[in-house]
Amino acid sequence: MNLKDCYEAFGGNFDEVLGRLRREPTVQKFAFKFLDDKSFQLLKESMDAGNYEEALRAVHTLKGICQNLSFTRLYEYSSQMNEDLKAGSHEKAVEMMPQLSECYFQIVNTLKDYKKMSEEV
Repeated sequence: MNLKDCYEAFGGNFDEVLGRLRREPTVQKFAFKFLDDKSFQLLKESMDAGNYEEALRAVHTLKGICQNLSFTRLYEYSSQMNEDLKAGSHEKAVEMMPQLSECYFQIVNTLKDYKKMSEEV
């Protein structure tokens, strides 16, 4: 498995991010940094607590990261949730959380597997 395969597996656009960041090692560096980002955890905690203002801040951050890294599918979910929270459609945002979470963990698990594999080489 290579980094492009990872992107295909989780619905990202590798060619787009490569065009933006220019070098595959740079893409890998920032993709691995995503594993340490706390935006999703803050989003989950805020949604669970009904703190929609903080959830909006967290999902907005997550959306930006996903856009920069071309995590297309997660970007689409986070963008929609961002719009729902901005509009005060809290129920819609709550209903979207399982899909967003599934997509997030697919990316995280794929990247963790790839990172482990690349460290063994």
